[in-house]
Amino acid sequence: MSKEISKLKSRSEVPEELKWDLTKVYQNENELAEDIKGIQEEIKRADKLKNTLKDGSLALKEALKTYFTVERKTVKVYVYTSMLSDQDTNNKKNQGLFSQAQQLYAKVAAAFSWFEPELLALGEKKLNEYYDNDQELTGYKQYISEIMAKKDHLLSEKEEKLLAGASDIFSTPENIFGILNNADLKFPTVTDEKGNKVELSHGLYGKFLESGNRRVRKEAFQGLYKTYGQFENTFATSLAAHVHTHNFQASVRNYPDAVSAALSTNNIPVAVYDTLVERVNNHLDLLHRYVEVRKEVLNLDSVHMYDLYAPITKLPEEKYNYKNSKKIALDALSIFGEDYVQTVKNAFASRWIDVLENTGKRSGAYSSGMFDTPPYILLNWQDNLESLFTLVHEMGHSMHSYLSNHNQPYHYSDYSIFVAEIASTTNENILTQYLLDNSDDLQFKAYVLNHYLDGFKGTVYRQTQFAEFERWLHDQDKAGLPLTSQELNNKYANLNEHYYGPAITNDPEIALEWSRIPHFYYNFYVYQYATGFAAASALAGKIVKEGPASYLEFLKSGSSALPIDIVKQAGVDMTKPNYLDDAFVVFEQRLGELEDVLAKLQN
Repeated sequence: MSKEISKLKSRSEVPEELKWDLTKVYQNENELAEDIKGIQEEIKRADKLKNTLKDGSLALKEALKTYFTVERKTVKVYVYTSMLSDQDTNNKKNQGLFSQAQQLYAKVAAAFSWFEPELLALGEKKLNEYYDNDQELTGYKQYISEIMAKKDHLLSEKEEKLLAGASDIFSTPENIFGILNNADLKFPTVTDEKGNKVELSHGLYGKFLESGNRRVRKEAFQGLYKTYGQFENTFATSLAAHVHTHNFQASVRNYPDAVSAALSTNNIPVAVYDTLVERVNNHLDLLHRYVEVRKEVLNLDSVHMYDLYAPITKLPEEKYNYKNSKKIALDALSIFGEDYVQTVKNAFASRWIDVLENTGKRSGAYSSGMFDTPPYILLNWQDNLESLFTLVHEMGHSMHSYLSNHNQPYHYSDYSIFVAEIASTTNENILTQYLLDNSDDLQFKAYVLNHYLDGFKGTVYRQTQFAEFERWLHDQDKAGLPLTSQELNNKYANLNEHYYGPAITNDPEIALEWSRIPHFYYNFYVYQYATGFAAASALAGKIVKEGPASYLEFLKSGSSALPIDIVKQAGVDMTKPNYLDDAFVVFEQRLGELEDVLAKLQN
């Protein structure tokens, strides 16, 4: 008798208490429609403010306040509709609302496209006079200074309006990828460890790769990439178009290349990117050593890519269901103090979190929200240790947002993506230390150490591998060379072999990994996972030794200063390579600890 195939729940079948409560943003569609209508009316005010900045400090202040009022409402609409869309990408109505929000955002940008050119035309001398005349205006000084720093890259008013109006067109490749990846791909069934036929999904793929059964890992790995392989030309065309938009925008704004343009948004020197790639390549021997440890412990003739996430010790007997994981998270995060923990409790009680996977739900996990909403979290929960770490990771983002929103005015409340991953990975480091400190079980310690090393591999090594690939994509396009699926596959396979070393078997399927990575559509985002993890390693050590005071000030800072300076004030100078080298010291120490624990377990 054949076994019944396990299928994902539909959105309506998920219990309400495990869904995020978006009524905290809009009670109903009428409220959303009213805001959209109001924004469309307020956009008209923008034209009346045009050519007024030269009239004095009061005119500049009015323009700033008007813009931030309109932007604030628009971001609220955008965030809300994007979450509606992500909770079920099969819902055509919500897809339409999100598309409408994207177009609205582009209209707002176009309506105020005159502002930055006019501001630049004032010059520093005139702006200083304005500050002297109106102290309230100094509250926007950091924001204005960052615009003035872009003077060599801003275009004429007409050109800025044209580019702003095309922003939703530039996002088309990313939207195509999102729909294809989350809604249209149909994955095969996989036979799990118990012989059950289970429909493969993005969330279950990660769980299957952690299986102790090699057949399950291989079947999931090959099944997933067989599906992607059927659409590799479409994925390549979409990614190539996206990369081309980056190069086009960098060129018209007079940047030497796309990476310079992307990093300039947060005033990050390109040397930070280059130093990361250099330092990681200098320490690939540690990754190769870790692969060798896996080969020995798993008793394999060769390590395949689907073996890199398999547990090399006995799985923890405790089930990491959502209820238990919330308690562990609260205990681990108590190091940040009572106020921090109370807010986390509120996040759990007030349904800021969308917990379970359902059909059509966006894959992965994230923290979202804005100044006027809770900092929501999207999860695709699986009852494993990885889901606990994901919960704590995303809670780091949400607490960063919460503290920034409650300690900064709106225009400084949003923090740079460069510092975003620091808060999340600091939480992961704290959780790792908590788990190691609160167990005498050698099997469990080995599991946690292995999880840390896996996390380092995935966050520092793997994201830097992605960063190298992303840089190559843009260089290839800039040189007028093709970005077909064949070129992408060849480059990715070679890079993968370089990173993982001689102990790895470069399965042909891994050449397609680029096709399923949404972050390649985020414009040089991935390197920040690696730099953020390394900085977080330093900050976590500082918190354990000295307490969380300076770190909490970092979380409260928003964008009130340059990202590099905000992190430096918390105790880590990211303009120097030391923090990266220190992170590799911790990796090597914990790799040694794992080797010692494994040796004891064998005796």
